[in-house]
Parts: sequence; structure tokens; C-alpha cells
Amino acid sequence: MTLAVRPFTRGLHDIGPRCYAWIQPDGGWGWSNAGLVVDGEESLLVDTLFDLGLTRTMLAAMRDAEPLAARDIDRLVNTHANPDHCNGNELVDGAEIIASRAAAEEMTAQSPQQLAVLMRTAPGRGEAGRFLVEAFGAFDFEGITQTLPTTTFEGRRRTRVGDKAVVLEQFGPCHSTGDILVHVPDDRIVFTGDLLFVERHPVMWTGPVANWIAACDHLLELPVDVVVPGHGPVTDKRGVRAVRDYLVYVRDEAKARFDAGLSAYDAAMDISLADFDSWGDAERIAVNVATLYREFGSNEQPGKPVELFALMARIRRERAGGAPCMRS
Repeated sequence: MTLAVRPFTRGLHDIGPRCYAWIQPDGGWGWSNAGLVVDGEESLLVDTLFDLGLTRTMLAAMRDAEPLAARDIDRLVNTHANPDHCNGNELVDGAEIIASRAAAEEMTAQSPQQLAVLMRTAPGRGEAGRFLVEAFGAFDFEGITQTLPTTTFEGRRRTRVGDKAVVLEQFGPCHSTGDILVHVPDDRIVFTGDLLFVERHPVMWTGPVANWIAACDHLLELPVDVVVPGHGPVTDKRGVRAVRDYLVYVRDEAKARFDAGLSAYDAAMDISLADFDSWGDAERIAVNVATLYREFGSNEQPGKPVELFALMARIRRERAGGAPCMRS
């Protein structure tokens, strides 16, 4: 069953009264979405993209659609700290940049320069390096100047774009440390950042899973018709329910294997993903189980990012061989 409510095509999509979504198929590693909210001559941008070239192309399309309001963006909201949602911040010159306090702190620990060095050295990193090149080789991380938020908040914050109210609500830590939703009540639209991956497996870098499930529950209660995920096609509440179902399923399956004494790796190999076999990036089960095991009290460490990418590469390779699954 497709969860898209609009064609999953690259570019700027009109999703409501002077509201837009910038969509990047296939929605996999690094191919994130963004949004624009306009009223009068004021504008609010939801996220930038993974590199400067992609962000320039997006901003040019937004200026074509809204020549006055998008010429100079008034506010930029970063939904979280992952670089595919903030590496282009420097191109929104003069804007107020808003993020949760936790996201702003996380950004300072992962600079674009570190990512550029990682990708330069990736070819010598074995299986993990090959995976990194496959996932991120299409992006250019050289010459990016990290541009951090100028305004931070905790919990809930209201702002405006012209006469439109915009509500920012923090639900992280879950996907990352400081995830927020951007809700435009008058237009019945919400931008979720990476609290939603639609038709892709979500990745839980941080947890706890209860916070992420609570975010999905909140989204299901919001009076919205259009849901713009951090990755994947524009959806509605069907997309929210699908992500919630995935999180509950993986939590319960991982807990059964934790209680049975399986290692995090063996559990990740063992959990059936047949109900989600049309979703991309199934290797993320390795990160999700490692994070859940830590939440359950395991002494196993999830590992550093390169180690996690090596684990995902191994999981993908070995699961492709058709490992048997425990039934709980």
C-alpha cells in the first residue's frame, strides 16, 4: 500500500495556501525534504539540505514560486541536528535560525568538516567505507561553513509568518537528541523532520522509543491533512500510523529477543521485516536494535558512527542471504 498522497517527484510541491514542500526522491540516506511557509511578504523555511549545491537549487525554486517572500528568508527552523537538514544553513543569510536547544548543542559536535574528512577517508575503511560511499557519495561536503541556530527553545514555541501561526514542539530525544515538529494550524499542515520516514525504515540514533511513539500519537491527534516527512513522499495520517506500527513492532520483537538472551546483532538478524519489505534501508534495523538494547539495560555499546555503518553493511549483506527468523 502506497502512503503517498502526492506524486513522489523531485522539486517544489504546492501543498496548501502558500505552503510548499521540497521533496527529494528516493528519500534514502541524505535525500531529505524541506518546506516553505509564506504569508504576506514573510517566509519561514523548514530545514536546509545536505550540501550547498542542493540547497541553492531548492532556494532558487522557492524564489521562483514566491519572488518577494522567498527572496530573503525571514526565519529558518532546523527540525534536528542531522547534517542533511542543516548543512545549507549558511545560504539563508540574515535569517533567524531556530532549533531546539538540544539540537543546537548536537550540531556543535558534528561539523561539516568532520563529515568531509570521513568521506575522503571512506575508501580505506573496508566494508563500512564502501557503505558510506554508496550512501553519501552523491553529496559534496567540501567548503561548507557550519552555521548554527541563533534562537533555541525547549518544549514548545510559537512563532508567526505574517498572520499565520506556526507551532514548534519538541519530542526528542528519539530519532536524534532534539527533534521537533513544525505545525501550521491554519493550513492543516505539519512538517515532521525525521520523526517520520515514509516508505523508508526509520533510524533511531538516540531513543528512547517511547518519545518517538508519543510523537506519532500526537501527530495522529493533530487536525492536519498534509504531513511532510523528513524523508519520503508527502503523506497523511496513514504515514504516521505506519511509522508508529513499525516502532511498536520493532520494540516488542527486540524485547522478546533481549529477554531470550540474544545479542543485539543476533536479534537484528532474527527479526522478520517481511511486513515492511517494500520500505528502503532495511539495514537500519541494526541501529534500532542496538539503541533499544541499550534502553533495555544491555551493556552492549551501540558503537561509533563508522562502527554502526559497518554493522549495517554486514546486516544488509547477511540478511540478503535469507537468515531464518525466530517467531515470538
